Amino acid sequence: MRITACGHAKHTGHLRDHNEDNYFVDCKHGLFVVADGMGGHDDGEIASMIAVDFIKDAVRRGISLQKAVGATHNAILMATERNIGSPGMGSTVVVAKFDDNQYEIVWVGDSRAYLWENNNLIQLTTDHSYVQRLLDYGHISEQEALNHPQRNIITRALGGVEKEQVEAESIRDTFYRGEQILLCSDGLTDEVSYAGIASVLSERLDEQQKVDKLVQKALDNGGSDNITAVLISAPDDAPEKTNRDITVIIDANQ
Repeated sequence: MRITACGHAKHTGHLRDHNEDNYFVDCKHGLFVVADGMGGHDDGEIASMIAVDFIKDAVRRGISLQKAVGATHNAILMATERNIGSPGMGSTVVVAKFDDNQYEIVWVGDSRAYLWENNNLIQLTTDHSYVQRLLDYGHISEQEALNHPQRNIITRALGGVEKEQVEAESIRDTFYRGEQILLCSDGLTDEVSYAGIASVLSERLDEQQKVDKLVQKALDNGGSDNITAVLISAPDDAPEKTNRDITVIIDANQ
């Protein structure tokens, strides 16, 4: 499968003085990466750039996507030992790889992937965050999670802490004709609701126009963090979708 249409953008936002997000788009080889750095000053930017560069180089060498993402943790830690950046810097990441009508998504942290299909928005990833843990245990509701004061505390990241390894999660599925996958940092999802994302994706716009509109929505709603979004469309020669069980988060028709 060769991806022929995608849109992508990043923005510093209104409140930050620099951008710690980085991303990579390679339609020819079907590889897409969004990394959200943390560490303050320029260190988060360094960590996210290491993540992007290491993952794309590892995948090009034939290393599996999940192993590449997992190994990025040590790559960031080793960089600090060489006085690149500073101790404690880290990054979340979400990566999508497309091959033979299939996609694989691997992630660490709270950068997300969504599937847009038949006017349904489906969150494919589950945040590695404190608030997600509270949700999983039933301590808070989904509505309470939206404005929880600790919603930006993540429980898993590349680098950041001296752990020997960090486990990346992954999913695989078929990419069907008419579907789109959105990768984004939390600078988008903290400002734009599921319904807001679905509303934009339902419009008759091309991929870049949709991404630009999503970023502008995040800015209009406060733009309190760096914002990154990448939108990938299935090619015209992708297979037709057959019925399958899905969990619908938002139906744009309702």
